[in-house]
Amino acid sequence: MDDEDTLAEDLRQTIGELVRTVRAVDTLPLAEAAVLGHLDRTGPQTTAELAQRRGVTHQSSAKTVKDLRTGGLVRTEPHPTDGRKLLVHITDTGRARLRTARAQRSDRLSVALREELSPAEQQHLRDCVPLLARLTAYLRNH
Repeated sequence: MDDEDTLAEDLRQTIGELVRTVRAVDTLPLAEAAVLGHLDRTGPQTTAELAQRRGVTHQSSAKTVKDLRTGGLVRTEPHPTDGRKLLVHITDTGRARLRTARAQRSDRLSVALREELSPAEQQHLRDCVPLLARLTAYLRNH
């Protein structure tokens, strides 16, 4: 294994574990948080579009949307150009619930940064964020 392969595997494992650990405080199920996040970032979408973005089956996405509708976190309306489809919208309640979940995750990470890393280490990590964002954009587009 060469240096890039080792780095790639180390990043995959470490970032995956970080995300799972931070999400442990979530009060929203992962699928629901993912759908609300997509709707919040990109606007209304069909259930099929949500499934494609999340890489899950249409049936799985439909169940998640149904659960979110039952909880008042999303609403649906007829698609403006295709009456057979419904557009899923995040509600104000859904947006507030998503904000709360995001704040819980950020708070947990903030505490860890403060308690575990020195100011110099925090700066080093801060300098890496644009690189990680660039890698994410590259992976999303290829």
